[in-house]
Amino acid sequence: MEVIPGVHQITAKMANMILIVEDRLTLIDTGFRGSSWQIARYIRCLGRSMEELELIIITHNHSDHVGSLAELKRTAPAKVAAGMADLSGNEQGLPYRRYLLKLLHLPLVSFLWPLDYARPGEVDIPLAGDEVLPPIGGLRVIATPGHTPGSISLYSAERKLLIVGDALNKRFGELRLPPKSIAINLSQAIDSVKRLAQLDFDTLCFGHGQPLVGDAAARLRVWIEKRGL
Repeated sequence: MEVIPGVHQITAKMANMILIVEDRLTLIDTGFRGSSWQIARYIRCLGRSMEELELIIITHNHSDHVGSLAELKRTAPAKVAAGMADLSGNEQGLPYRRYLLKLLHLPLVSFLWPLDYARPGEVDIPLAGDEVLPPIGGLRVIATPGHTPGSISLYSAERKLLIVGDALNKRFGELRLPPKSIAINLSQAIDSVKRLAQLDFDTLCFGHGQPLVGDAAARLRVWIEKRGL
């Protein structure tokens, strides 16, 4: 779906990827392993080519957001940008709670949710926050730790667009914080959302769920107030 002109949401296996369509293409998150063919098909339907994919931005280093990265790098010349606090050369340093890492190795769980992650050597542009990336007139990187230490959100003041990965989700039509059982630091996650709510944006895109379009910042602030956060 086209969320706003030039900004598209691709959904595969309940995980969202955001495609920014300009002279070159930018992809935010890559979904689960095996999602690359749906991304490629969507790009072809727009009359574009995978060769035009110039930049892949990862909002955080979880399998449902980085799973198809290796597949995409085999078919596209894109550089990769990701939060450096999430990067690890081994599983022990990944931004998961310890019990989740053990759970992800159980046969049925590992089949449904394979453990994929970006390693430091696979990232061309390590991000800490406050960087400005080229897409849509300047896409500002905002550090939003809590769900993971290196979670980032992306903000376009020009387009009044905010992309939050899993800093927030929208389930069954309702805004939701990342689940406490998965968030590394829920208090930090709440602080991150409150800081995001101070920005001026009309459109809010999530890692899971349909986008919030129209007066999104005000609606987020009302939600925060009602939750007493």
